[in-house]
Order: sequence, then C-alpha cells, then structure tokens
Amino acid sequence: MSDLIRHHIETSIGPLTIELTDEALTLLEFGAQGEAMPGTPPRGLGAETARQIEAYFAGKLKQFDLPLRAEGTPFRQKVWQALRDVPYGQTRSYGDIAREVDSAPRAVGGACGANPIAIVVPCHRIVGAGGWIGGFSGGDGCATKNILLEHETAQQRLAV
Repeated sequence: MSDLIRHHIETSIGPLTIELTDEALTLLEFGAQGEAMPGTPPRGLGAETARQIEAYFAGKLKQFDLPLRAEGTPFRQKVWQALRDVPYGQTRSYGDIAREVDSAPRAVGGACGANPIAIVVPCHRIVGAGGWIGGFSGGDGCATKNILLEHETAQQRLAV
C-alpha cells in the first residue's frame, strides 16, 4: 500500500482535507485537519480530486469519478455504495436506504455518520422521514448539510 498524502483544499464552504494514496481517495473531511503537504500543490490523483471538488462547487460536476478506498465494515460499504447511487440534487430517507440494504434506519444513520469521504459519498443527501434534515457530522453539522443540499437543488434549477 502507498503512503497516505494529505492536502487542504479551499472551497466556497471553507477548507476541506483530502487524504489519498497514489491509487485512491481515502478521506475527505471538512476543515483543515491534520498536517498537509507543506507548500506542495496536489499532483496526480490529488490534483484530479481538487479539480473535481472545484467543479462540483462551481455547479459543473454532478457525479464524481474518483477511485475510492474507504475503510469500513461490509455493512457500511453497502450503505456507502447506496449513497453514491442517490442522484445529484435529490434526497432519500434513512428508511429508503435501510430498505435497499435490508437494515434499519438508525443503522443507516450510523453508517452515514461514519462516512470517511464526505461529499463524494453524498451522505448529505440522506434525510429523515418526511424531509426532516436528520443529522450531519461534518462541518457545522446540519447547517453544512443544508448548504450542500441547497447548492445542489439551486444548480438543478439553473440547469432546467
């Protein structure tokens, strides 16, 4: 396995931290977490990740195309794949995902909270029954989740 490389990326919602190997993105979290490569712009997969994140926030990218390697139980892996299948600008409830993976909404919420690759694995698109926002463990919590959801729905309206 390759060494992990960490970079901080500035976005319209503040800094994001990415961690990756030469082969895969392993982490995307809110804020400038941990020590990043000093004075070195991302190269290779890091540069491509930064480019796709920038395009996402510019409203030009709706589906990420990055190799991912998230550490988690088989159940969490199954949930995270289901999250990646939720289309840009749409939401699903914890119950919807639970039915898809044959589990319970609370367990899906736990897997969402453990998601190590925010935004790319779009746990922000998962809401409570009846559209209740639910929880969010990234950034400023539900305020950040609302920003991401509003960003996507605004971009969907502009595209029509």
